[in-house]
Amino acid sequence: MAMARLLEKSSGWISRRLQKRVPYNATNTFLQGAFAPLPSEHTETELKVHGTIPSELKGVLARIGPNPLHVDNPATYHWFLGDGMVHGLRLQDGQALWYRNRFIGSDSVNKAKGLPRAPGPRRGVADVVNTNIIGHGGRLWALVEAGPYPVELDNTLNTVKHGLFDSDMDTSFTAHPHTDAETGEMHAICYNGLQHNRVNYLVVDKNSKITKKIGIPVKHGPMMHDCAMTKKYMVIFDLPVTFSVKSALGGASLPYTWNPNHPARVGLLPRESKNANDIRWFNIDPCFVFHSCNAFDQDDGSVVVDVVAYERMFDRSTQGPENSNGAFERWTMAAVSSSLQNKVQRKVLSSERQEFPRCDERRTGKPYRHAYVIGVDDLDKPSANVLYHHDLHTGETMRHTYGDNQFTGEVVFVPRHADAAENDGWLLSYVHDLNGGNSRVVILDAANVASAALAEIELTVRVPLGFHGNWIADVL
Repeated sequence: MAMARLLEKSSGWISRRLQKRVPYNATNTFLQGAFAPLPSEHTETELKVHGTIPSELKGVLARIGPNPLHVDNPATYHWFLGDGMVHGLRLQDGQALWYRNRFIGSDSVNKAKGLPRAPGPRRGVADVVNTNIIGHGGRLWALVEAGPYPVELDNTLNTVKHGLFDSDMDTSFTAHPHTDAETGEMHAICYNGLQHNRVNYLVVDKNSKITKKIGIPVKHGPMMHDCAMTKKYMVIFDLPVTFSVKSALGGASLPYTWNPNHPARVGLLPRESKNANDIRWFNIDPCFVFHSCNAFDQDDGSVVVDVVAYERMFDRSTQGPENSNGAFERWTMAAVSSSLQNKVQRKVLSSERQEFPRCDERRTGKPYRHAYVIGVDDLDKPSANVLYHHDLHTGETMRHTYGDNQFTGEVVFVPRHADAAENDGWLLSYVHDLNGGNSRVVILDAANVASAALAEIELTVRVPLGFHGNWIADVL
């Protein structure tokens, strides 16, 4: 353990030294325009509402993204590494009670703000958490992948503590765990930026205790941003974006690049397994996946997973994702093992460029019908976009357009009530003005996305383009 921590500190020191050798350049897409960070925190209780907020919505629409307080050299800044800032809109009884944004209390942020160090242990040389925010075990957690621990937040979005939930295990987590709605357990595939020969399968019970850890052998240090889960299996994406020594020596702050020498494969690990020997691997043509939508077992024993798939990723830019040919695909892994059937069967469900697929998460790991995905032309050059609602039974796609120069972030489905049918509820998202105006939250009827919004809540700030979020019901 002591040797691992020494290696982490040494690697961090070396990385900072290498980055200082990169010539200064003020140009960085992910620090400008709609990506530009906010300099301060805000609280607003007087919000203008257009339309009618459904009275059933009681909770917080939370989201998170990178928001660096200071950047020494924009040339070495990577979008995935900026200080975390969480945003929240509280809805109750048909009213928008408040909007607030808060920095995640990392050591560097708290030091810059003159605040004491937040409680809890740290992993490695950095404690930046900026990628997802979830509710679990009656508490709020901000998440990131590859190293730092999660951060617990209170019900007004302030940092409570750092740590691996209520466990003292020293291991990395992920930004994309998947929760079994029946057991309340979170299941996750987690990689570590400094451990390149293994990833871990972790299970976190409904009381925030880790109950399982299985090490899975890999090569080259693959980036595994997401995974998927069925009732029987964990779906593991071992794809050709891997740690690059050459990129690290060149001063890249996130040294992961496209690696044509890394075989692409998808693994099925039975959730009941006690070790990695039970994984069955399927070959796939080289591609990359940031996000899955859902996965499920079929009656014939095969497994289906729906993803947004890219032909390549991280093959040009060292500042953020640059490739935007993501298509919504269905991947099928056959039940019977043979030389012909150990390859993923791919089917394009929608060839429109898109990202951030979501579904009714009560259906996680089960057959489902409705997927909600946002249109994205260029990941690093956003333009006005639309929401796609894919009916996976009929093949029909419905669209909602948010307006000129308006860009919706990831949409979140909220059911009308606990027993509502799939797609009976609302779609909520933060919508960004690409001309630099203030942002808004838009509420749509999920069954009629082509119709006008049910409600729009004007915010008093411009929310930067960021990553993920969720509806946290009754968090206050």
